[in-house]
Amino acid sequence: MVDDPFPVEIGPSHLQGLLGIPGDARGLVIFAHGSGSGRLSPRNNQVARGLRASGFATLLLDLLTPAEELDRRNVFDIPLLASRLVTATTWARQQRETASLRVGYFGASTGAGAALLAAAMADGRIGAVVSRGGRADLAGDALEEVHAPTLLIVGSLDGEVLRLNREALIRIEAPRRLTVVEGAGHLFEEPGTLDEVLEHAIDWFSQYLPGTAKETGDAQKS
Repeated sequence: MVDDPFPVEIGPSHLQGLLGIPGDARGLVIFAHGSGSGRLSPRNNQVARGLRASGFATLLLDLLTPAEELDRRNVFDIPLLASRLVTATTWARQQRETASLRVGYFGASTGAGAALLAAAMADGRIGAVVSRGGRADLAGDALEEVHAPTLLIVGSLDGEVLRLNREALIRIEAPRRLTVVEGAGHLFEEPGTLDEVLEHAIDWFSQYLPGTAKETGDAQKS
């Protein structure tokens, strides 16, 4: 049975999150939302429900406080957003329910750049990264420091983002893949396209995420 997510508060900035933990969870996926989005994102919540049904715990959180969101510069401050992901990851390793779970990131739009930068900062402690319509290029030179297996999912109609992802892909030296969802735009609002994203995400996390935190060095480095 999949447990309903419950509210949590994380770090000195009191970031608001929703944590859902199914029985016998086989990993924890932390979501990095795109600009102007957060823990209540309908599309990311749909993906999170599917992941929990497949045995993965999920953490959806607002990477910015309401006051910080008023400054549009913060929305595109990739290092700031990545630091908040690192804070959330550290928090998860300190909670009894999630301490033993390997962590993966699911990033959307600008949040994908933050997820990849955070994965690079984690020095091999992140089990896998999945990007949905993401700006992987925003991770910059940190792409070459990403050790987590990375799946970039882009809609075929999202031409510029598709080009940027192709360029970013070759800079990642970890196991990597670019998957194009035919007929999908940037937000994957077309019928059935988000379901396809979910299928690809489940397959990727199932391949690379299961295990314990210690297997990626979390216990020694956190």
